[in-house]
Amino acid sequence: MGYVAVKGGTEAIENAARLLAYERIKGNSEPLKVEQIKEQLYLLVDRVMGEGSLYAPELAALAIKQSAGDTLEASFMLRAYRATLPRVGYSIPQSTKEMRVIRRISAAFKDIPGGQILGPTADYTLRLLDFELLNESDEKRAAYVRDMLKDILDYSPCPIHFQRS
Repeated sequence: MGYVAVKGGTEAIENAARLLAYERIKGNSEPLKVEQIKEQLYLLVDRVMGEGSLYAPELAALAIKQSAGDTLEASFMLRAYRATLPRVGYSIPQSTKEMRVIRRISAAFKDIPGGQILGPTADYTLRLLDFELLNESDEKRAAYVRDMLKDILDYSPCPIHFQRS
């Protein structure tokens, strides 16, 4: 099942990808190095390689960094790197009464009440490894954050409650 049309088209999709990258690098700590992930989070690297069906420790560490530690997403990136992208995943229904919404999409309704909110997501991007992350620096992070925030002049926050269809 695919997603319905997103208002804002390509611009909305590009901004969702930019938000995802921003969520990964915001903050004041030093950026993680791929070598640190490979050496210090070796069990996580092993899991991603196993799920991705590819023995490549440095690429698995890069995928972990790019996905901000989301092992499922990192595995998808590794699978895509080896040229297949199977869709796998299940979720259990949860009560959303106390949930803070930063992402709201619908594959079932064209125009859901309250609209769709992409939030930070890789759903509309190709799951390809970003080799620029191998040379990340404090300067590059600061420049990205400056560039990301310069466009935010006025925004409207997500509503507290959404209508049900």
